Amino acid sequence: MARISLVALLAFAFSGVAFAAPPASQEIVAVDDVHATASWSYSLCGDPGDIVTIKSLNISPDPPKPGQQLVVTASAHTSEVIEEGAYADVTVKLGLVKLLTKTFDLCEEARNVNATIQCPVQKGDHEIEQTVDLPKEIPPGKFSINVQGYSVNDEELLCLNLIVDFRRFPHVW
Repeated sequence: MARISLVALLAFAFSGVAFAAPPASQEIVAVDDVHATASWSYSLCGDPGDIVTIKSLNISPDPPKPGQQLVVTASAHTSEVIEEGAYADVTVKLGLVKLLTKTFDLCEEARNVNATIQCPVQKGDHEIEQTVDLPKEIPPGKFSINVQGYSVNDEELLCLNLIVDFRRFPHVW
């Protein structure tokens, strides 16, 4: 599960996160900064002045399936250069149980997964597409991921809450 949250984190921190239209068979719920389909949702928890401005996010397949590849496509605008030393604090929970709390070096992780965007990330509009192999051992359940990203100078890059539902019959929240 750490790799899932990390790739999502890279896509979110470097390119932003928002919502792309799901297949017509899924219902969309969008209230202010909360965006959801039957299998996943996200909400922004940062300030309008954060360095990364969220534009769009798409995942495929939707819903994500254990044991298959997940493609995360995102776009965003960065108001400042993101330099070596940028990091993110990530917390992953299954229900109320905390599975992971870890700080990730964003630039190092981008290099490790050969992300389409590498540090330094220049100011401006960015697109990223990252493919992740989801482990088949992901247990059924609703996972919540909190990502708080920071620049090398501890300025807020982005704050995001993401929920991914791997239960057999997910419901809209």
